[in-house]
Amino acid sequence: MLVRIAHSPDPDDAFMFYGLSSGAVPSGPYHFEHILEDIQTLNERAMRGEYEVSAISIHAYPYVAAKYALMACGSSMGDGYGPMVVARKAMRPEELAGREIAVPGKMTTAFLALNLLLGKDAFRSKVVMFDQIPTEVADGRVDAGLVIHEGQLTYKRLGLELVVDLGVWWAQKTGLPLPLGGNVVRRDLGAEHCREITRLIRESIRYSLAHREEAVAHALRFGRGLDMQLADRFVGMYVNDWTVDYGERGREAIRRLLREGHAIGMVPDAGEIQFVG
Repeated sequence: MLVRIAHSPDPDDAFMFYGLSSGAVPSGPYHFEHILEDIQTLNERAMRGEYEVSAISIHAYPYVAAKYALMACGSSMGDGYGPMVVARKAMRPEELAGREIAVPGKMTTAFLALNLLLGKDAFRSKVVMFDQIPTEVADGRVDAGLVIHEGQLTYKRLGLELVVDLGVWWAQKTGLPLPLGGNVVRRDLGAEHCREITRLIRESIRYSLAHREEAVAHALRFGRGLDMQLADRFVGMYVNDWTVDYGERGREAIRRLLREGHAIGMVPDAGEIQFVG
C-alpha cells in the first residue's frame, strides 16, 4: 500500500523519519514515499487532502480536520523557544506595529503566534520563502522578519538583532510549550491504517533518538548553513520527548493556541481534538 509522507526538507523532519527512510524500521504492508516541500505548500496541499500523511502547521489543523486526524507523535514543540522576529536594529516588540514583516506563510503557526502577540492585522506581512527571510531583512527590503527552522540559529551571522522569541513569549503568557507543527494522517484510510501508520512513525522517531549520531549525520544533508554541532542542537530543539508523544501538556498547548486563534478570528473553531495513537 503506497503511503506518501510529505514533510519539510529540514534537519528535524529528516531526523524524525530516518528510521523509516533508511529501512531500519520495517514498513510492514506499506511502501512509504517521502515527499519534500516547504511548510506553506504542505499546508495548502493538506487543505486539498492530497497526501496520505503530511506534516502541517498546527495553525492549519482546523482547516484540514475534516480530512485529517492529528497524530499523537511527530510534533515540533518550542519549549521556551520558538520562531523569532529579527530586525537590522534593536527594537521593542510593540515597535513592530504597522511595519512590514517578512513571514514564511500565512498558515504557519509562527504567523498565528505573531498575530496573537501584536494583534490581528497590526502589521503588514510579506510572504517570503522561509530560508530567504534573513537576507530579505538584512538587505533592507522589509522592516523585520519572522524566522523559523535553522534561521533561528544563524540569523546573527547577518548582523541581525532579536526583537522577540515567540516561544519565550508564549511560555511566559501560558506556562505551556508552543506547538508549531505536527503530523496528520488522512481519515479515509480507515482507523486501523491510521493507527498502524502512526505506530510506525513513532518507531521511526524512537529509532532516530536511539541512534542519534547516524541520524544527525543524515539530517545534516538538509541543514542549510549548519555544521554537525548546530545540526545536532537544532534537532534536539524539535525532536525530543514531545515528538514521541504530545503528552497532556502538549495536547493542552494545542487546544489553548487554537482557542486563542479562534478568539481573534484567525482560525475556525477546531472543536474537540482527538489524537491518533
